[in-house]
Amino acid sequence: MSGAVRVLVVDDSALMRKLIPQILERDSAIAVVGTAMDGNFALKKIEELRPQVITLDLEMPGLNGIDTLKAIMRKYGLPVIVVSSHTTAGASITLKALALGAFDFVAKPQEASGHMPDIAGELISKIKAAAQSKGIAIRPLAEPGPAIKAALPSGPATRVIAIGISTGGPNALQHVLSKLPGDFPGSILIVQHMPEGFTDMFARRLDESCAIRVKEAVSGDLLLAGRALVCPGNRHLKAKRLPLGEVAVLSDEPRVNGHRPSVDILFRSLAEEFGSRAVAVLMTGMGEDGASGLGEVKRAGGMTIAQSEDSCVVFGMPKAAIERGFATRVVHLDALANTLQAQCGGRQEKSARAGRD
Repeated sequence: MSGAVRVLVVDDSALMRKLIPQILERDSAIAVVGTAMDGNFALKKIEELRPQVITLDLEMPGLNGIDTLKAIMRKYGLPVIVVSSHTTAGASITLKALALGAFDFVAKPQEASGHMPDIAGELISKIKAAAQSKGIAIRPLAEPGPAIKAALPSGPATRVIAIGISTGGPNALQHVLSKLPGDFPGSILIVQHMPEGFTDMFARRLDESCAIRVKEAVSGDLLLAGRALVCPGNRHLKAKRLPLGEVAVLSDEPRVNGHRPSVDILFRSLAEEFGSRAVAVLMTGMGEDGASGLGEVKRAGGMTIAQSEDSCVVFGMPKAAIERGFATRVVHLDALANTLQAQCGGRQEKSARAGRD
């Protein structure tokens, strides 16, 4: 079909090779040009069919999904959307695929045969975003090495930072957080659009590569300097000031903007609880989640930051906030860590003061 996004479906399951094209072709803007049962067939079909986007199962015999992904990235640079299982092993290999440059992923329903329509909208929207993404490619990352951890500071954080992020987020977050020193004086809360079952392993992976401490959030976790808390999948995350300290609170409220977790929920709580001590950062991702919340932080006197278009994999969420005038600063991904340190009174700011004295 002229103008439709050309998609190649790669999966070793005959059932999935039937179901995925069925749900994709309900949208006239997508044309499934072929299927492949393993990595070797996929590489041949890419040459023959010239797809724009590839959906890829990672657990395949022969040339497995990870090796297939590496070959696709090296030879063709095409956007790949991983169709992942919900298992622990599936989460681990999916995060590895994202680190290697996969565009995004969708998680297969536990009972794929009857529930594939449940992920239809998500898969279709991600395929369209992948086809439209131009400019920056997702940077493949090195395997995280052991990071030397500083002792957690006992005092309160100078400022509370909330980060909202979606497509392209895992690599972008690792890029930023790994540049922060272990004695970073701010506390960080993260909403990454990611399904239940993936966020704990994601937080562990970040923790391995960062000098700051990173963990999946639990209700009641203190907001400590030098620590980042990642919202669990299918929960909302809020920041709360209590007499005994500043804490993270999880909730099961309805979806907002189609999301749980929602960035707007986190940003709104930051505005209400912390005012001028709040720093809200909206990074790469599809849609508009977080834009209105960024506006609330700005009105409350906090600092609001949007990632620059030229450093976003998908410039949806930051663009929505910038167009509404809610972003006080627009910052390139490479400069974001230094910006956060300056906002929180980190090393960069201290050295600048020393030079002035």
